[in-house]
Amino acid sequence: MIIYEFKIKGKDKQYRAIDDAIRTSQFIQNKALRYWMDNKANKVDKYALNKYCAVLASEFPFADELNSMARQSAAERAWSAIARFYHNCKKKVKGKKGYPKFKKHCRSVEYKTSGWALSTNRKTVTFRDKKGIGTLKLKGTYDLNYYDIKQIKRVRLVRRADGYYAQFAIDVDLKIETQPTNQVVGIDLGLKYFIADNKGNVEQSPLFYRKSEKQLNRANRKKSKKYDPKKKKAKQPQSTNYHKAKNRYARKHLRVSRQRKEYCKRVAYSVIQSNDLVAYEDLNVKGLVRNRHLAKSISDAGWSTFRSWLEYFGHKYGKVTVAAPPHNTSQNCSNCGNKVKKSLSTRTHVCPHCGYVADRDVNAAINILKLGLSTVGHTGTYAWGDLPSWAIGVNLSSNGESTNQESPTL
Repeated sequence: MIIYEFKIKGKDKQYRAIDDAIRTSQFIQNKALRYWMDNKANKVDKYALNKYCAVLASEFPFADELNSMARQSAAERAWSAIARFYHNCKKKVKGKKGYPKFKKHCRSVEYKTSGWALSTNRKTVTFRDKKGIGTLKLKGTYDLNYYDIKQIKRVRLVRRADGYYAQFAIDVDLKIETQPTNQVVGIDLGLKYFIADNKGNVEQSPLFYRKSEKQLNRANRKKSKKYDPKKKKAKQPQSTNYHKAKNRYARKHLRVSRQRKEYCKRVAYSVIQSNDLVAYEDLNVKGLVRNRHLAKSISDAGWSTFRSWLEYFGHKYGKVTVAAPPHNTSQNCSNCGNKVKKSLSTRTHVCPHCGYVADRDVNAAINILKLGLSTVGHTGTYAWGDLPSWAIGVNLSSNGESTNQESPTL
């Protein structure tokens, strides 16, 4: 599955209809989750939640206005959270198992193969349910004429800080044959350098959030000054100026997020095109961000985003990607193998046993490549479990993000 995203243009009335559809989808998702909670003894499954959508449609007129497959898609989102909880319990994952929670701020509604229609020139999309969304113009660089309508499995409407978007999930064969480069590389992810390889090449960390932090803090203060706590206690809506300031603040965050995503995508593409095998660290980013001293820098680096794109491009272009265990890769000497303990602030590896001197990250990259080559027979293990992170796209997550959405040039 690949995701093509277009910005959509319509009238204010149509945007309000999209918001209504999103609220209805959130309502059905929460109702499906409540139905599962109240009927655990009856072993409610995915198909029972789909049938429950028809009950909700007959009971609530606004739910009946939404397309039937869009209602089922909302129920599938609830089941996705339930299935993940069951999986974590079965695997005895340490810590919290991720018990499903009710959604408060959904930003998207998803249609399957009905309820929408593309125009003959594929420049507009029309939604045919009773919500009144109507015909929307598609603004973007992708060409949907290349694909058959039957290949489009999902259409999703997403609300973001800078407008509304339409995403098309297309079922295509991703693999592209390329000529071998006869090169292998080991990559170490870091904070001083974004990546460092075993050959001594480094890529500076762009620090998008750090560079924009002053502007973000200023926009956040302006938003806070317009917030009225008395209105919240009285359950009254905030002022129009508050919502405008809130939107300006959100747009600045969205810009930083897009900068980081495009940077990770470009670097991952370059690494995959230059090598036949890429070994990288199997980092537990979720655990690392618990360090309150480094959480902001780790989040700003975008390691998980880089890894997901590395795996995606590796699959697409037929390259081998290996996630190597990161334990002691920075401490062990890549020349003699002896352990040389050093703190995080020590950036140069100096081995007292063999006299080998190298940058800390380069030494780690060499060790990662050795581990990757020794475990090359186990390349079926990906970042997020049995499936690679880019392959989780048939049932998209409810926040409107898609990890396998390519730029037109890639």
